[in-house]
Amino acid sequence: MPTQSPFLDFVTEEMYKRRYAKRTVETYLHWIRFYILFHKKQHPKDLAEQHVEQFLTYLAVNRHVAVQTQALALNALSFLYKEILQRPLSLNLNFNQSSKPRKLPVVLTKDEIKRLLREIDPGYLLLAQLLYGSGLRLMEAVRLRVAAIDFDYLSIMVWHGKGGKHRRVTLAPELVPALKRQISLVEAYYQQDLETADYAGVWLPFALARKYPSAPKELGWQYLFPSGKLSIDPDSTLLRRHHIDESGLQKAVKSASRKAAIGKHVSCHTLRHSFATHLLQAGMDIRTVQEQLGHSDVKTTQIYTHVRKYMTAKNISLILNNLLQIAT
Repeated sequence: MPTQSPFLDFVTEEMYKRRYAKRTVETYLHWIRFYILFHKKQHPKDLAEQHVEQFLTYLAVNRHVAVQTQALALNALSFLYKEILQRPLSLNLNFNQSSKPRKLPVVLTKDEIKRLLREIDPGYLLLAQLLYGSGLRLMEAVRLRVAAIDFDYLSIMVWHGKGGKHRRVTLAPELVPALKRQISLVEAYYQQDLETADYAGVWLPFALARKYPSAPKELGWQYLFPSGKLSIDPDSTLLRRHHIDESGLQKAVKSASRKAAIGKHVSCHTLRHSFATHLLQAGMDIRTVQEQLGHSDVKTTQIYTHVRKYMTAKNISLILNNLLQIAT
């Protein structure tokens, strides 16, 4: 979407060319725009490293942002200077680093998980079960395609997760019947859509639609959790069926938390936090949990370490299946 700034529009186009996710593009643009405004709308080509240092120091000292937030702003500016301006930033930038500690994740007990899932809107129950039972991120869940479900190997393929990475996560057999019913719903929409003259097929990332022209109208590529109506794709102006709006699931989890009288700040990500913590408490190896969550660095996974008992990776299926009994 146009930003009313030719420069920011150019940055947007370059990021999409490099296959950055839409959320990453939006986040980077936010920090680049903030950086430009902070320096009274001077063009970044006229700003030096000292200006980057001033901005990062301002975020830490005046805005009191968390360490991760300051690091994200630095990543955005590093991209700007390296990829757009062709002037990579030095590795020795001198700025005040944020000291605001990282928040510890909110984790529900197994009893709280049961109460939450009992209260959630039935229309969002399967999604919530996948967030908890497979450790999916919110957008990973709502963007699942039919072909991502592997019933033979009881697993789910997550394509283009955070950082553009792919991974395979375990699927508990208890969710198979519900997933097959969900796919039947998708098939009903799919047959209906094929009879719609202007239907252009589902959106596909990057060049897949050009490489596989028939794929947008194949069942396997349809979203597993489709929107209830067709809509115009704002980027292509074509008629498509998108996935459900993630805000519906977010509201359903919040509402269920209130009904279940859970006295914690509960979000969709809380289910993922609980998944990781419960696996570690059950004795699963932290490296295996890292792979399930799709973390690039095991240090990220270590925030969930509450116990230090280890178990071989061959027990992952047994542990996950026992865990998912809570969710079904």
